[in-house]
Amino acid sequence: MAPRTTTTDAPPQVVACCPAITDAALDEHEASDLAGVFAALGDPVRLRLLSIVATEGEVCSCNLEAPLAKSQPTVSHHTRVLAEAGLIEGEKRGRWVWWRVVPAQMERLRSLLGG
Repeated sequence: MAPRTTTTDAPPQVVACCPAITDAALDEHEASDLAGVFAALGDPVRLRLLSIVATEGEVCSCNLEAPLAKSQPTVSHHTRVLAEAGLIEGEKRGRWVWWRVVPAQMERLRSLLGG
């Protein structure tokens, strides 16, 4: 017998991983972790870079120099900081790295900020 499935038009509900920072006080570990993410986002170049990657879905490092008006070593530095914060992840293809956002981390930030 096949499993029973139901269809509904309701949008899927997202279950928050943790309460928003306005709902419960952060413990020391959560605050430290979140501060690292905010530090990575505290630079205007990195904020723009994350925005570009999120908008495009996936972007080659080689295509980030022109919109950011930064050299390849500078782009590499900023992508490394965002990757260490868990905001983007890269896949090396030949000579270049292709970057994409980490959906779980973005959703975690939305939830923590009460979004």
